[in-house]
Amino acid sequence: MELIAVILGATLLTAVLVPISLPYLRKLKFGQFVRDDGPQSHLIKTGTPTMGGLIFMLVIILIGGIMAMRTPVILPVLLVSVGFAVIGFIDDYIKVVKKRSLGLKAYQKLLAQLIITGGFLAFLYGNAVDVTTLIVPFIRGGSLDLGWLYIPFIIVFMLGTVNGVNLTDGIDGLATSVTIAVLTFFLVMDLIVGSQLAPLIGVAIGALLGFLIYNSHPAALFMGDTGSLALGGLVAATAIYMKLPIIILFIGVIYLIEVISVMLQVAYYKKTKKRLFKMAPIHHHFELMGWKETKIVYVFTIITIMMCLISYIGIIVHFGL
Repeated sequence: MELIAVILGATLLTAVLVPISLPYLRKLKFGQFVRDDGPQSHLIKTGTPTMGGLIFMLVIILIGGIMAMRTPVILPVLLVSVGFAVIGFIDDYIKVVKKRSLGLKAYQKLLAQLIITGGFLAFLYGNAVDVTTLIVPFIRGGSLDLGWLYIPFIIVFMLGTVNGVNLTDGIDGLATSVTIAVLTFFLVMDLIVGSQLAPLIGVAIGALLGFLIYNSHPAALFMGDTGSLALGGLVAATAIYMKLPIIILFIGVIYLIEVISVMLQVAYYKKTKKRLFKMAPIHHHFELMGWKETKIVYVFTIITIMMCLISYIGIIVHFGL
């Protein structure tokens, strides 16, 4: 009952804060800079307020921080999300002030992300039990002890997930909808794994539901890197803390496909000087094929929900429930 109240409270608070904040974001000219080499339909979005991630992160920090007083275990995961939000905010701010489509340089963003990941790893090694052991779904009692390989694995996993969510945030409501489905899966998993992260996950789901009201097509507000990096950090840290990073291959399949599509596009172009996709990340490929933004969001979200259901079966098998 308390969890439901938390979700509803976060939803309502975000839904109220967004329209209050929009005039200030417009006044500060925090408008989206749209790439001129992207889909032409996106040019009308130029000037749409961005950095909306500040709003739902404020709700997550406020309510999540209060919940952390009673459940301290959620604090490290919350701090990881906040850390990535700060990186995203700096990146967004540079884009807005300089009126550029690119913010922080790649090495600056990578270094900052490595610092946050390193801090989370230090916490895990100092506080977690069997820190290097991961749950293997679909195998009863299956586990994998990575030993010293755990550190490079987590670094790659954290950076891949965070930037996967970031790449998914390219059309109205896509990253928001997909991430709500992913976090809902983790909320159910909390009841099985017993991570005690449910209050934080519930707050995040509620905040995103409230944000989606204004972020769905046609979006009145974008989350920006402030929001997408924060959500990526939250998803990755939650999966790691629950010892479920392997499950991201399933529930985070959209994030994975978005990343792979960019990598393939770059590699193929360097080799052939031709494009493998009409445009990457892959959601833009479907746009240029004639798919409407709403259709892409529906299809990608349904795929995520289906993979979450399959993953749920995998966890049931693992625990023999």
